[in-house]
Amino acid sequence: MKWFFNSLSCVHLIFIFMDSLTQIVLGAACGEVALGKKIGNKALLFGAIGGTIPDLDVFVGSWLFKNEIDSMAFHRGFMHSIVFAILAALALGYLVHWLFNSGKRSGITTRTDWIGLFFLSIFTHPLLDSLTPYGTQLFLPFSNYRVAVNNISVVDPIYTLPFLLCLIIVMFFRRTSRRRKLWNGIGIGISSAYLLLTLINKVYINHVFKKSLEKNEIAYSRFQTQPSIFNNVLWYGIAENNNEYHVAFYSLFDRSNRFSDWQQLPKNHDLVPTENKDIKTLSWFSNGYYNIIPLDSVGQYRYNDLRYPLMNTDDPNSSVFSFTIYHDGNRWNIKPFQGRPPSSEDLIVFWERIKGRE
Repeated sequence: MKWFFNSLSCVHLIFIFMDSLTQIVLGAACGEVALGKKIGNKALLFGAIGGTIPDLDVFVGSWLFKNEIDSMAFHRGFMHSIVFAILAALALGYLVHWLFNSGKRSGITTRTDWIGLFFLSIFTHPLLDSLTPYGTQLFLPFSNYRVAVNNISVVDPIYTLPFLLCLIIVMFFRRTSRRRKLWNGIGIGISSAYLLLTLINKVYINHVFKKSLEKNEIAYSRFQTQPSIFNNVLWYGIAENNNEYHVAFYSLFDRSNRFSDWQQLPKNHDLVPTENKDIKTLSWFSNGYYNIIPLDSVGQYRYNDLRYPLMNTDDPNSSVFSFTIYHDGNRWNIKPFQGRPPSSEDLIVFWERIKGRE
């Protein structure tokens, strides 16, 4: 748990809060679909609980592992998999039905109702996570492949807030009211339509980035694009070749259909033993998109996870997701979020870049 909470900046705290809120809202909506007509607002509560369960792997990982790299790699692992969703839904469905189905509530719900509620609320959590750059190991224990479609930010208020508003309206209607079902459907419909729009954006952005690479005569072995934090307007692209990365930005409000603000970032992978098991885990975690910056302290380096964009398009040291790696006995370990916290200037530059350029 230390890796999750140590040295958090305001931006990281907002990340945690909004990401949790999004999963609570989605889980609650699933609870309403499964049992809202039978038990009313209690379905929202149990759905919200189901929607938060996969992220409890943060606490489980801190309990199981002493090394922070292991703890971080455990997040969005088995507890975000299809197999876990099935097993947890069965276990919780049996347990909650046994606890709930007594006294005046006897016969109102079935065991199948509860299994369905928990499966929907738990399984939609990793499904949504798999659309973000962080990635989700949906297929554990059969494969540790991290599914990352990269079409929506880990935190996107345009997805979450309308959904939340509709869910709040749902709470004010009786469980048998048709308006309750209507407003929950509107919330699910708006959020789903927005996800579809982000997928369309993703296809378009990939085309623009590839054309921009060709126009700038940048050789690359692979590339990926993803939206910047809190929005789906400003996109970030990163292209890799043997020794460096080329990164750039494009706003849907830009007048020209090409990426700009190009920066060249050295890999510096040779500064650390890339064949070391812990370094391999970090590389796998970042899908190979990372660079190493030497620090003043001997044997310590800043590790920048370049799947995530810079906060300041003019500053290569404004990485959102970075931490210090250091020797810890016979292993490597991390001090999370040790990079420079985003400043007010970074936020201003970020906002101005979202608004587009000539």
